[in-house]
Amino acid sequence: SHWKGEQQMYKLDIGWPKAPEYFTGQTFCVAVDSLHGLVYVGQRGDNVPKVLVFSEEGYFLHSWNDTVEMPHGIFVWNTATGSSVWLTDVGTGKYGHTVKQYSPLGKLLQVLGTPGNAGSSLIPLQFDQPADIFVDETGEIYVVDGDGGMNNRLLKLSDDYKELWLTGTNGSGIGQFKIPHSVTVDAFGRVWVADRGNKRIQVFDKVTGEWLGSWNGCFSEDGPYSVRFTADYKYLIVAQLNINRLAILAAPPVGSIGDCAIVHSVQLADETKPHLVDVDMRSGAVYVAEIGAQQVQKYVPL
Repeated sequence: SHWKGEQQMYKLDIGWPKAPEYFTGQTFCVAVDSLHGLVYVGQRGDNVPKVLVFSEEGYFLHSWNDTVEMPHGIFVWNTATGSSVWLTDVGTGKYGHTVKQYSPLGKLLQVLGTPGNAGSSLIPLQFDQPADIFVDETGEIYVVDGDGGMNNRLLKLSDDYKELWLTGTNGSGIGQFKIPHSVTVDAFGRVWVADRGNKRIQVFDKVTGEWLGSWNGCFSEDGPYSVRFTADYKYLIVAQLNINRLAILAAPPVGSIGDCAIVHSVQLADETKPHLVDVDMRSGAVYVAEIGAQQVQKYVPL
């Protein structure tokens, strides 16, 4: 009943990347710098580079590794003066439990959280396995914390890293979370969270943190792992890891969240395990970080 129609919307770009052998670990996350035509991939493993950088054409450019332990989420923030790469680190060693900002070449610029220490404090700021981050054009930061740790919360920080609002405790009620796993913001002032363990997406007001609604009906088979909008904000792309699927949902315009409607899905190969995705806001291409397949795949709009 949640299906609206079935038209093919994306096709796999089999030529991306040009040299897949650069994927040497488990690829957990991917972020697109649409402005500069770059794709950043976070991967895990012993003795592997933790961040790989490709061109949007698929050529490997370079990698970096310093101060990254276990990447989970990654996001590119573009400003008038340049771009930077934000990364959530769920490691338990001396770099873990942090959200970090890097230059495009991997120079550490900023650390949020208390490296190596899990916690729930706001002063000083602490995280426990922060799962994902979204930074809007004003520099305000949204973090979902965490990926199975003590915290189940959505935190909004100002551009100088002070708490603006916080919502969420462990549970299945309104505004509660069980593994808030991915976060994104739409063009209408709403924050969307993949509430993975509760098999739903919850939506909040960007300014106040007020709960606006939730989508429960589309995820009975598997919870949402990742949320990202298409460039026109008409659709929300959701990764479902355990059923190896990308679900493409109709995004509501301003106003009521309403019920969810899946307009299309992309069925991936068995054991692909899509974890987090990102969208090129210029070309519309969707990049999927796949833990099982240990690769990132690119899907282009038809």
